[in-house]
Amino acid sequence: MSSSDRSPAVDAQAPKSYEIRTYGCQMNVHDSERLSGLLEEAGYVRAPEGADGDADVVVFNTCAVRENADNRLYGNLGRLAPRKATRPGMQIAVGGCLAQKDRDTIVRRAPWVDVVFGTHNIGKLPVLLERARVQEEAQVEIAESLEAFPSTLPTRRESAYAAWVSISVGCNNTCTFCIVPALRGKEKDRRPGDILAEVEALVAEGVSEITLLGQNVNAYGSDIGDREAFSKLLRACGAVEGLERVRFTSPHPRDFTDDVIAAMAETPNVMPQLHMPLQSGSDTVLKAMRRSYRQERFLGIIEKVRAAIPHAAITTDIIVGFPGETEEDFEQTLHTVREARFAQAFTFQYSKRPGTPAATMDGQIPKEVVQARYERLVALQEEISWEENKKQVGRTLELMVAEGEGRKDGATHRLSGRAPDNRLVHFTKPEQDVRPGDVVTVEITYAAPHHLLAEGPALGVRRTRAGDAWEKRNAAEAAKPAGVMLGLPKIGVPAPLPVATGSGCGCD
Repeated sequence: MSSSDRSPAVDAQAPKSYEIRTYGCQMNVHDSERLSGLLEEAGYVRAPEGADGDADVVVFNTCAVRENADNRLYGNLGRLAPRKATRPGMQIAVGGCLAQKDRDTIVRRAPWVDVVFGTHNIGKLPVLLERARVQEEAQVEIAESLEAFPSTLPTRRESAYAAWVSISVGCNNTCTFCIVPALRGKEKDRRPGDILAEVEALVAEGVSEITLLGQNVNAYGSDIGDREAFSKLLRACGAVEGLERVRFTSPHPRDFTDDVIAAMAETPNVMPQLHMPLQSGSDTVLKAMRRSYRQERFLGIIEKVRAAIPHAAITTDIIVGFPGETEEDFEQTLHTVREARFAQAFTFQYSKRPGTPAATMDGQIPKEVVQARYERLVALQEEISWEENKKQVGRTLELMVAEGEGRKDGATHRLSGRAPDNRLVHFTKPEQDVRPGDVVTVEITYAAPHHLLAEGPALGVRRTRAGDAWEKRNAAEAAKPAGVMLGLPKIGVPAPLPVATGSGCGCD
């Protein structure tokens, strides 16, 4: 794709503003970073935080794996219709998984939408906006296969010190509850050299933590014919000077092999953290879900990881109330949770994903039964999370100072950071100045179910190149003309997986 395709002319005297609203998984968040980069390369400027539709271009990057995803989209589009009617030149674009799935339906139901684009052609957004403006009619363009790997597109990363690095797109699995493979396509892997070149470039800019991202991240290599490609990639990241932390999400138990565990244990900058989706502890339900592992295999992986990495924090996804799930099946899930002792869990009540085999299965579970099981699971996991966090009390940990993760930090005179295992820690603000990306050494004094406290003075502060990068970026953005107010939105920082409240896709 030529740069002219991505860069329609914009009046330099009056730059148009844009707002992107992102729904769904980490892949969508990363795609939104690319969309921001494309629009800014084309001359647009980001609207102030909290613009709430008060922008020249509003882009919805959608998710299609929740039952009410379309209702949410059309509700938001409906609220923007009157604003668009009174704002000459305003444009609305819809992209992402729901756009890939519904295509012309969007323009039929919301004729004030200007552009609809899919998951495979996000690079076309600027030219489609310009074409819609010139032709004065909606542009719907959905590619059936990937036109350009997203990482080749311009990017406006949302963090100066942490970054997503996409290593593959698409998925070869056929889970009956998930529509992602139909919308994202078969897995396509990036060349290892291209991935490492991006990692090295990011580190040169000051990034000190990267998260390797894929729909099924540890299946990396299936497209290029190397079954050990992912473990080799982890080890190669270990050789990148200046790269302090490496994480990845989300793996699939089917592809989680011993060489990956060895690479995690033997590569110092690969963090002792693993997100391993369980979905169900029942072999019967796992078979109905078309998950290619069973409870014994899953717990065997957990056991091997803990043997190799004793302090690893393991998190998971669990779906409650899948069609046909009996009380005995649910008890097997509770048993697996007790055995695995997850640090945290994303817990989801099953809801029909339109277009998936599970949506038409017999044995749909009544809502009240699903709710009761969900509450039992959440209560059990809360208890385990608290018990596991209490084991951290007395430990000395190095935290990477985070931005915007402690909502009460101002009132408590604390800062927040992430431990190597990705646990959230609130700590007493040191006397010396610290910035997001810097590293602080603390002793843990208190544990809550979802966070830790370090109430004593910091044992050490290390200013880092990542902190320098954050400071430089903030200074540059503060110097921008008033009204642009780019700020640092929190949505794109590869922050760790929080405790689920029933939102998100849970499709790994």
